[in-house]
Amino acid sequence: MLEKEKEALAKRIAGEITLSSDPGKTMRKWREIFGISQTELSSELGVSSSVISDYEGGRRKSPGASTIRKFVEALLDIDEKRGGNVIRAFSRTIGSDLPTNAILDIREFAFPVTIKDLLEAIKGEVTANEDLLSRKIYGYTVIDSIQAILEMSSEEFLKLYGWTTERALIFTKVTTGRSPMIAIRVQGLKPAVVVLHGVKKLDELAVKIAERERVPLLLSHAKDENELILSLRMLVEKSEKS
Repeated sequence: MLEKEKEALAKRIAGEITLSSDPGKTMRKWREIFGISQTELSSELGVSSSVISDYEGGRRKSPGASTIRKFVEALLDIDEKRGGNVIRAFSRTIGSDLPTNAILDIREFAFPVTIKDLLEAIKGEVTANEDLLSRKIYGYTVIDSIQAILEMSSEEFLKLYGWTTERALIFTKVTTGRSPMIAIRVQGLKPAVVVLHGVKKLDELAVKIAERERVPLLLSHAKDENELILSLRMLVEKSEKS
């Protein structure tokens, strides 16, 4: 299934680990993106869980090419056994243009940050599911909500997620927040967190959808889109140094 996409994803993961200043931490990031436990991964590789833990904790020397190849193959094989959800999500980002008029910025973090970290960066306020602020996110997409409503098809909306749904979808030019939350509800794919910028009066339905879907809903009080995006990019830089 999706052999070309699988090969492209394998090269991306291997390249990131090889070039990383902290290969073990990068290995952990990808294991978590795939939703695989250390125990499951060690079983697939035929090693003890302590071996995986030692690599991720930096207690073993940087993995060689053979170890990285086996690690990547194990992630992909486990994902295929589960139905290939991560490979399929990655395939959506290949070979097609993103709706650039609607997307103001899209980035991946070098290492995951928490929703709490995001909240602080964007001068945010929590309006739903405050108990989930410790959840990790791996990237963000900033969307012009007006352009998205006017121009984006359902297929294009899915591209907002990049290669993982464990990210923040950040909507600007929002009046009440109802339309973005209804779109997320209808699409069926849930981001890790939704941020609304520019809200004049938050719609109660938006909050109810967030609570029902268990998606933290934040309001950003950044003064404008430029400040918002600058703050997000500073968070990316911070994740690279962590």
